[in-house]
Amino acid sequence: MKLTILGCHSATPRINTNPTSQVLEIKNHMFLIDCGEGTQVELRRNKVKFSRIKHIFISHLHGDHYFGLIGLVNTFSLLTRETELHIYAPKGLKEVITLQMKLAGGWTRYELIFHELSATDSQLIYEDDKVEVHTIPLKHRIYTNGFLFKEKDNERKLDINLVNEANINKAYFRKLKQGFDVENEDGVLISNEKVTKDPAEAKSYAYCSDTVYNEAIIPIIKEATVLYHESTFLEKDKARCSPTKHSTASQAATIAEKANVETLILGHYSTRYNDYNLFKMEAETVFDNVLLSKDGKSFEF
Repeated sequence: MKLTILGCHSATPRINTNPTSQVLEIKNHMFLIDCGEGTQVELRRNKVKFSRIKHIFISHLHGDHYFGLIGLVNTFSLLTRETELHIYAPKGLKEVITLQMKLAGGWTRYELIFHELSATDSQLIYEDDKVEVHTIPLKHRIYTNGFLFKEKDNERKLDINLVNEANINKAYFRKLKQGFDVENEDGVLISNEKVTKDPAEAKSYAYCSDTVYNEAIIPIIKEATVLYHESTFLEKDKARCSPTKHSTASQAATIAEKANVETLILGHYSTRYNDYNLFKMEAETVFDNVLLSKDGKSFEF
């Protein structure tokens, strides 16, 4: 599982600070999460192949989280994209993009499929045989979701030497990987655990964009491998959280601690601060394993 931060700052884009956007690579999928202004430039800067992006998840309709989307959708057309593109976003974004395309006198060369979100409880919005994605209802000034990306359980690993010693036909390898006991060439039932190894533990990534401190999300993100939680302010500016519906680094760390996640990544910093290490120092008074997002930085888990 690999996470690349394209932008991790709040409000307006600046020369050295980009608004929110991320790329998550998980089980051969490449998911784009939020699409602030300038995202396609950062995709190029980080050498992300446009053609691999088939699913885009938009948390809410504040501009610093989606103003880059229409440009990216249009660029895909200019590049003669043919693969369909799925966009999961709050109800209303389809209307925005459709109007922009209509007034520009055209439409995409490829199929553009909107999955409009309006539920206030956690919903399964994407699933295949490897990954599932659930919404994380957040509390912000407008309707907002985070997203929980979960690998499905991995298959067991064959110990090929033991498999051969047990005289098991190749036709049963798939069954072994799925955890079943099988008969060998002599008709003897072979216990799965004798010829396979435990799989790598399934990973999960919880993305919590703009939100006030909200313990209601804890059951949804419980024991996630990685939690990205906004940390717009430091505790000294905590009074700003209530009117703006944002969180402090300390509050993000408290959520991480209560949810028993493995790693916390902080982001969505207010540009009023010059030293982002202060966010890490503050969060570490509550939770041990804290990382700082940074434009252009990648994390592998």
